[in-house]
Amino acid sequence: MSDGEVLTYHLDMVTTLGIATALLIAGHFIKKIVPFLERFYIPSPVIGGVFFALMTFALHEFRICDFTYESGLKDVFMMAFFTSIGFMASAKILVRGGIGVLLFLVCSTLLIICQNLAGISIASLFGEHPLLGIAAGSVSLSGGHGTSAAFGPELEKFGLSGGLSISVACATFGLIAGSVSGGPVGKLLLAKHRISCKKQDSVSDDVPNNGSSQVHHITEGSLFRAALVTALSIMTGCLAVKWLSGMNIIIPAYLGPMVAASLIRNITDHTGHDIAIPSIDIIGKISLQFFLAMALMSMRLWELKELAVPLFSILAAQCVIIALFSYFITFRIMGKDYDAAVISCGQCGFGMGATPNAMANMDTMTAANGPSPKAFFVVPMVGALFIDFVNAILITGFIKILS
Repeated sequence: MSDGEVLTYHLDMVTTLGIATALLIAGHFIKKIVPFLERFYIPSPVIGGVFFALMTFALHEFRICDFTYESGLKDVFMMAFFTSIGFMASAKILVRGGIGVLLFLVCSTLLIICQNLAGISIASLFGEHPLLGIAAGSVSLSGGHGTSAAFGPELEKFGLSGGLSISVACATFGLIAGSVSGGPVGKLLLAKHRISCKKQDSVSDDVPNNGSSQVHHITEGSLFRAALVTALSIMTGCLAVKWLSGMNIIIPAYLGPMVAASLIRNITDHTGHDIAIPSIDIIGKISLQFFLAMALMSMRLWELKELAVPLFSILAAQCVIIALFSYFITFRIMGKDYDAAVISCGQCGFGMGATPNAMANMDTMTAANGPSPKAFFVVPMVGALFIDFVNAILITGFIKILS
């Protein structure tokens, strides 16, 4: 090694998996002893991954060493995660959820478009790559850490240097900002419109009563069926992506498996076959944990230094946009009543952070003002089943337009 050259270590697949596992364990431990992290629902792989990224940042800045990683296993986990999302996109459930679920999905879709348009505009004003606005838009905010880790490398392929680090940093900011902005929005709506909670003995008519829903047990058989159908979706989707690329139609690798899974889900819903959706969800969640840890540990934080001013400007504007959108648009579309105010409160956590942040916002608001069964059905329904699917499609469209 010559003077001034930084020694680079390449970590193979087994070593990468081992470090990711250690970071997951460390993240769970740190989260238990730091109340702040638990309060704002910071995921354990984010904690461990960011810790490792900070360590590698210090090693890089002091010119001690750098690391490169084997990405094959990370890509498999990413495919499994997005495939599980595809299986959640059930048209039957969307219809059963009623008009409230559909309207909130419309609100969230409009918000995604607003976030990306605002991000692109502000990035362009600073003379930065327009994809910076996507990274600081719905990729990180409505998408969260999972979407950030998946789309960060895609943004880098299309010319945004440091796309992964930027997206993950913005997602972490969004978790905190979304948690603290929902309460004030909800309180202002109640005061402005003089709304009070009407005590309800039963759930609203447009909210299905799931009290008698069957409990699903996870068994070896159900996990095996889930693994088979997940693998089938990944294989089918990847073949479709490869076939389209031969026709000069380029789409992200994960999109094929996700769409294939959605088609399989809706076909089986129609025919009544059991494909072990709860077990598929477990596979997706475990895959996300390892995928996040592997993606975040490979962040190159030194690439963020020159983007501090434009990035902060975009995120500050996004905070204003989500508050105004929730106050003026979500509230009106959702019915201008108490339920709508609670959903608007949740929209802040949902649109800037993640579904748990939205639930925490709404829980705080209803604890002080009264229950809202509709809000606690509608928001997690959209957050768990539909928004990631819609967001991925819209992000892909924006990237294609800008590239």
